[in-house]
Amino acid sequence: MPVPGITVETILREHEDLKLVLITGEEGLTNRINNAEINRPGLSLTGFFDFFANDRIQIFGKGEWAYLNSLTPEHLNDITEKFFQFHLNCIIYTHGNEPQAPFVEMARQKGIPLFLTPVSTHRFITLISQILDRALAPRTMRHGVLIEVFGIGTLLTGKSGVGKSETALELIERGHRLVADDMVEIRRLSESYLIGSCSDLLRHHMEIRGLGILNIKDLFGVGSVRDHKLIELIINLKEWEEHAEYERTGIELSTEDILGVSIPYIEIPVKPGRNIPIIVETAAMNQRLRKMGKNSAKEFSTKLNTYIQQSKIETNPVKD
Repeated sequence: MPVPGITVETILREHEDLKLVLITGEEGLTNRINNAEINRPGLSLTGFFDFFANDRIQIFGKGEWAYLNSLTPEHLNDITEKFFQFHLNCIIYTHGNEPQAPFVEMARQKGIPLFLTPVSTHRFITLISQILDRALAPRTMRHGVLIEVFGIGTLLTGKSGVGKSETALELIERGHRLVADDMVEIRRLSESYLIGSCSDLLRHHMEIRGLGILNIKDLFGVGSVRDHKLIELIINLKEWEEHAEYERTGIELSTEDILGVSIPYIEIPVKPGRNIPIIVETAAMNQRLRKMGKNSAKEFSTKLNTYIQQSKIETNPVKD
């Protein structure tokens, strides 16, 4: 499983929308960022370092830049020396403001990447926060197939050989989209959302016993795949057991906990003659209805109870 975190070099090379320009400190590009929060060191630049969050990316906006420009050369040199006594991942000046010469020189000596970007501070913080939240999110790996069915991210699980990939292949042929086959990387982006994706090596590929490795994107087109998807439903495919009891009403939906998030869970028994792809499609559509506040099973139960009560009244009318 990939190690949570992101290097400064990854941010520089893979996120062109940040428009970062490296001024100095190239040897520090391998620095690893493990904190999703950023820091604007305005208070620290005044000389108060008691709660300096040095493990975060340091953002110098207009305020920090203007304050440093207002200092005398002696005071600026003093603050620069104190600031660079701490271990820093990187420093970024926004709004296209040129870093002060003492900061550039000290960053060069310490090997700390110093960047310049024309992007505004607010916009830059929004963009970098999204990148860090995704890179540092809690994650796990699950064996299964993640596929988008009618807009619902559906995770198919079950023992090896039960037919997960074959079911997914039929769904893809019917117009749905593959996210990941075999190993699904799951990240928790908030307290209630899980995002599923696939590794770069396996992306868009699927293994079908008897055929081997297939490139779904090449076979069915770019519209048949997705890079990631919100997981909203888990369907466990299980071999049919003759005397086992299975859900018959669907009034109360079970859930499965992944990374502290509860996801609706359905168990579908598999045996010859059952059209599993159609059942999966129906389960996904039913989940969409539940999200809209419509529960068909509960509505039927309410109608049934009402019918029973009316039947009792008609059978035993109240006498005057």
